[in-house]
Amino acid sequence: MNDTSFFDQVGGHPTFEKLTREFYRGVADDPVLRPMYPEEDLEPARLRLQLFLEQYWGGPTTYSDTRGHPRLRLRHMPFHINAEARERWLVHMRNAIESLKLAPLFNEEMLDYVDRAAHAMTNQPD
Repeated sequence: MNDTSFFDQVGGHPTFEKLTREFYRGVADDPVLRPMYPEEDLEPARLRLQLFLEQYWGGPTTYSDTRGHPRLRLRHMPFHINAEARERWLVHMRNAIESLKLAPLFNEEMLDYVDRAAHAMTNQPD
Protein backbone atom coordinates (compact mmCIF):
# COMPACT_ATOMS: atom_id res chain seq x y z
CA MET A 1 0.00 0.00 0.00
CA ASN A 2 1.27 3.44 -0.92
CA ASP A 3 0.91 5.97 1.90
CA THR A 4 2.37 8.84 -0.10
CA SER A 5 -0.13 11.69 -0.41
CA PHE A 6 -1.26 13.16 -3.69
CA PHE A 7 0.45 16.36 -2.50
CA ASP A 8 3.79 14.53 -2.36
CA GLN A 9 3.23 12.54 -5.54
CA VAL A 10 2.74 15.67 -7.64
CA GLY A 11 5.77 17.49 -6.25
CA GLY A 12 4.62 19.07 -3.00
CA HIS A 13 4.81 22.76 -2.19
CA PRO A 14 6.57 23.91 -5.40
CA THR A 15 3.82 22.37 -7.54
CA PHE A 16 1.02 24.12 -5.67
CA GLU A 17 2.91 27.40 -5.65
CA LYS A 18 3.33 27.16 -9.43
CA LEU A 19 -0.34 26.20 -9.84
CA THR A 20 -1.65 29.18 -7.90
CA ARG A 21 0.79 31.66 -9.44
CA GLU A 22 -0.28 30.57 -12.92
CA PHE A 23 -3.97 30.70 -11.93
CA TYR A 24 -3.72 34.24 -10.56
CA ARG A 25 -1.81 35.39 -13.65
CA GLY A 26 -5.02 34.66 -15.53
CA VAL A 27 -7.30 36.18 -12.89
CA ALA A 28 -5.29 39.43 -12.80
CA ASP A 29 -6.55 40.46 -16.24
CA ASP A 30 -9.97 38.80 -16.17
CA PRO A 31 -12.77 41.40 -16.34
CA VAL A 32 -15.28 39.08 -14.63
CA LEU A 33 -13.10 37.68 -11.84
CA ARG A 34 -10.68 40.47 -10.97
CA PRO A 35 -13.36 42.73 -9.44
CA MET A 36 -14.13 39.96 -6.91
CA TYR A 37 -10.72 40.49 -5.32
CA PRO A 38 -10.79 43.72 -3.31
CA GLU A 39 -7.09 43.65 -2.52
CA GLU A 40 -4.88 45.55 -4.92
CA ASP A 41 -2.28 42.82 -4.61
CA LEU A 42 -3.54 39.32 -5.42
CA GLU A 43 -0.77 37.69 -3.38
CA PRO A 44 -2.83 37.20 -0.17
CA ALA A 45 -5.60 35.49 -2.16
CA ARG A 46 -3.05 33.39 -4.02
CA LEU A 47 -1.46 32.25 -0.78
CA ARG A 48 -4.84 31.36 0.76
CA LEU A 49 -5.70 29.23 -2.28
CA GLN A 50 -2.29 27.58 -2.23
CA LEU A 51 -2.58 26.69 1.45
CA PHE A 52 -6.11 25.36 0.96
CA LEU A 53 -5.15 23.21 -2.03
CA GLU A 54 -2.03 21.90 -0.32
CA GLN A 55 -4.09 20.82 2.68
CA TYR A 56 -6.89 19.37 0.54
CA TRP A 57 -4.43 17.19 -1.37
CA GLY A 58 -2.70 15.83 1.74
CA GLY A 59 -0.06 18.44 2.48
CA PRO A 60 0.46 20.58 5.58
CA THR A 61 -2.58 21.73 7.55
CA THR A 62 -1.42 25.34 7.59
CA TYR A 63 -4.69 26.54 6.08
CA SER A 64 -6.87 25.17 8.89
CA ASP A 65 -4.25 25.99 11.50
CA THR A 66 -4.33 29.66 10.55
CA ARG A 67 -7.84 30.17 9.14
CA GLY A 68 -9.98 27.48 10.74
CA HIS A 69 -12.36 25.19 8.88
CA PRO A 70 -12.44 25.97 5.14
CA ARG A 71 -16.24 26.54 4.98
CA LEU A 72 -15.86 27.17 1.27
CA ARG A 73 -19.51 27.86 0.44
CA LEU A 74 -19.83 30.27 3.35
CA ARG A 75 -16.59 32.10 2.49
CA HIS A 76 -17.71 32.52 -1.11
CA MET A 77 -21.27 33.70 -0.39
CA PRO A 78 -20.40 37.43 -0.53
CA PHE A 79 -19.33 37.01 -4.15
CA HIS A 80 -21.69 36.89 -7.12
CA ILE A 81 -20.72 33.53 -8.62
CA ASN A 82 -22.89 32.72 -11.60
CA ALA A 83 -22.22 30.37 -14.53
CA GLU A 84 -20.09 32.99 -16.30
CA ALA A 85 -17.86 33.56 -13.26
CA ARG A 86 -17.62 29.81 -12.65
CA GLU A 87 -16.59 29.15 -16.24
CA ARG A 88 -14.01 31.97 -16.20
CA TRP A 89 -12.56 30.54 -12.97
CA LEU A 90 -12.41 27.11 -14.56
CA VAL A 91 -10.63 28.41 -17.66
CA HIS A 92 -7.83 29.87 -15.55
CA MET A 93 -7.64 26.87 -13.22
CA ARG A 94 -7.58 24.37 -16.09
CA ASN A 95 -4.81 26.36 -17.77
CA ALA A 96 -2.87 26.41 -14.51
CA ILE A 97 -3.26 22.67 -14.02
CA GLU A 98 -2.22 21.97 -17.61
CA SER A 99 0.88 24.13 -17.08
CA LEU A 100 2.07 21.67 -14.42
CA LYS A 101 2.45 18.89 -17.01
CA LEU A 102 1.44 16.23 -14.48
CA ALA A 103 1.04 12.56 -15.26
CA PRO A 104 -2.38 12.01 -16.89
CA LEU A 105 -3.94 10.36 -13.83
CA PHE A 106 -2.95 13.25 -11.54
CA ASN A 107 -3.98 15.81 -14.15
CA GLU A 108 -7.43 14.25 -14.48
CA GLU A 109 -7.88 13.97 -10.73
CA MET A 110 -7.13 17.67 -10.26
CA LEU A 111 -9.35 18.69 -13.17
CA ASP A 112 -12.21 16.62 -11.78
CA TYR A 113 -11.85 18.21 -8.35
CA VAL A 114 -11.78 21.80 -9.60
CA ASP A 115 -14.79 21.18 -11.81
CA ARG A 116 -16.81 19.83 -8.87
CA ALA A 117 -15.59 22.62 -6.58
CA ALA A 118 -16.44 25.36 -9.07
CA HIS A 119 -19.95 24.03 -9.51
CA ALA A 120 -20.39 23.79 -5.74
CA MET A 121 -19.41 27.47 -5.31
CA THR A 122 -21.96 28.74 -7.83
CA ASN A 123 -24.42 30.78 -5.78
CA GLN A 124 -26.37 32.85 -8.34
CA PRO A 125 -28.88 31.71 -10.96
CA ASP A 126 -28.32 32.74 -14.53
